[in-house]
Amino acid sequence: MHISNYVGCNGLYCPDVNHIGYLMPDIDISPEQISVIMISEAAPRNPADYYYASGDPLFQKTTVQAFNDAGVNVSSVLEILNRGIYLTTAVKCSKTEYGIKKDTISRCSMILEQELALFPNVQVYLLMGDVAIMSFNYIAQRLGEKRVIPSGSTYKLRGGEYYFQGKRVLPSYLQAGPGFFIEKSKRKMIAEDITKALSLVTYNRLHGIKDP
Repeated sequence: MHISNYVGCNGLYCPDVNHIGYLMPDIDISPEQISVIMISEAAPRNPADYYYASGDPLFQKTTVQAFNDAGVNVSSVLEILNRGIYLTTAVKCSKTEYGIKKDTISRCSMILEQELALFPNVQVYLLMGDVAIMSFNYIAQRLGEKRVIPSGSTYKLRGGEYYFQGKRVLPSYLQAGPGFFIEKSKRKMIAEDITKALSLVTYNRLHGIKDP
């Protein structure tokens, strides 16, 4: 399945993003094989830096390093996918300023909601940064549920247990982009969160739990 064939923007207008920079994963995957979804912030300004671009794009480089930090020996996004981990962004267009407005995150969360619905066997959601957390909360509230991740600093929230439709949700920090290499303290916490996500999947598998 090519995700881009099933999910689209449908003309949403957001003034603080570059619509020319719209990117949706255009890869052939089997959604039923995915157990973890890692959601980062927004599409990169340069499409050549996107997760699924050819060569060694920046998003791949920093994400691979994050998994290596966690003790997972991978060298590409394809190898991460083969481990049942899907990578996407909360906002599908590249941002024009440093931040992204709440209205934009809310609108684009409707696209993310469609995308996440394609994966029937997800056990853990990794929310990489504030934009992903906010987007996920918008999805939950639109579905009549309470916000998944409460307000507060990610540093304090990481110790809690959060669920969405029975699946674990882990708040973390942004791993996609140049800032990842700079903030060493956050790199350590990102690695811990990746390790936790994978350990939850392993635990469920060992105990025969398909829908925790």
